[in-house]
Amino acid sequence: MSLRRLYETTFIVNAAIEDSDIETVISKVSGYIENNGGDILEVHRWGRRRLAYPINKKYNGFYVHIVFEAKPSAIPILERFMVLEDTILRHLTLILPKKLREFRSKVSQDTGKAYDSAFVDADKTPAKDAPKDKKTAEEPVAVVAEAPEAVAAE
Repeated sequence: MSLRRLYETTFIVNAAIEDSDIETVISKVSGYIENNGGDILEVHRWGRRRLAYPINKKYNGFYVHIVFEAKPSAIPILERFMVLEDTILRHLTLILPKKLREFRSKVSQDTGKAYDSAFVDADKTPAKDAPKDKKTAEEPVAVVAEAPEAVAAE
């Protein structure tokens, strides 16, 4: 039975290495997926970011997100490769539900941005209920308090 599933993997490459070496690591991972019977659908380079905590005494990493289709038997082989590759600091591979993929494409179409910029900048977008200009946000709010006598009378 050749059951193929949709997967996504996100990995962090050591940002201290040269850009050409980072591209070499990305092509190695992509080649490894394709050599084990996978088809790469999307590759997103999220770029250099500061890590939340140091990993192997490294403070910065280059984030890469790959969406691919493969057999479940190929995933342990891919993860073993990522563990042995010393330029990859961390990795995570998940099954990507079709509903989530459809939702991501819908959001990227609605915002008019590509997938990677639509989700990376999501924390920078204001909430729907947030005021649009600073004057309304800085205006004092009048607080009306009832007199203690009126509360006690009830």
